[in-house]
Amino acid sequence: MKELKDKAYKVLANQEKISNSEAKKLIDRGAVYLQGKRVNIARAEVPVSTKFKVKRIERPKKIFEDDKILVVNKPVFLDSEEIAKSFGKDVFLLHRLDRDTSGVLLLGKDKDFQKIVINEFKNQRVYKEYVAWVNGKIAEPMTLDKRLKKLQRGGGAKTVIAKDGVEATTHIEPLAISGSKTKVKAVIESGRTHQIRVHLTGAGFPIIGDKIYGGAEFERLLLHSKKMKFLDYSFEVPEPDIFDRFLK
Repeated sequence: MKELKDKAYKVLANQEKISNSEAKKLIDRGAVYLQGKRVNIARAEVPVSTKFKVKRIERPKKIFEDDKILVVNKPVFLDSEEIAKSFGKDVFLLHRLDRDTSGVLLLGKDKDFQKIVINEFKNQRVYKEYVAWVNGKIAEPMTLDKRLKKLQRGGGAKTVIAKDGVEATTHIEPLAISGSKTKVKAVIESGRTHQIRVHLTGAGFPIIGDKIYGGAEFERLLLHSKKMKFLDYSFEVPEPDIFDRFLK
């Protein structure tokens, strides 16, 4: 007898006792897994007996607040924009992190202060330090400075290395090597879309979990915004425990 099938989001909705729209959103966020692999297509046909694993989506944790700025530890699976909205209509983004990137996220509360911060970013006076795990062995520090060009595709964007792109500089320093993988510190002078991800892939070291730019399959993108410093502010959020996975 032929096994019954249905769309993945409908099977998930039935499993979790949630609406179809909630189930589709979970898959689109990248929080749903099957046999250890992320489910990427919500409308894919799967057996109705399929049992998905759903990652718990953490709440953003506030780490600092004054009358000008609110800083949170951003979890994966959430967009920067929706995090800002969750703190009220008077809170807005001062920069963005990719949905699959965790760590320090800056939110503004004062429009005059926003102009000052934008100027600091524009003049590259903001220190931005990330941590990542990549495929391949990196033995020495290196600077990656290929020009980058953002291309719109469908509902999102993808960045490529291009001679007619904008300048971008990423400084890479190896922190640990485990088998054929390297944990690195990445400090960026500029802040282009997907900059670290594209620079590392272009150098032959894609970030683990980066399904867009060729990284090995993993339960999340192993990229974390660890530290930011600007003006008289300094914020640091240690990477999640999952970043120690390959050191055990």
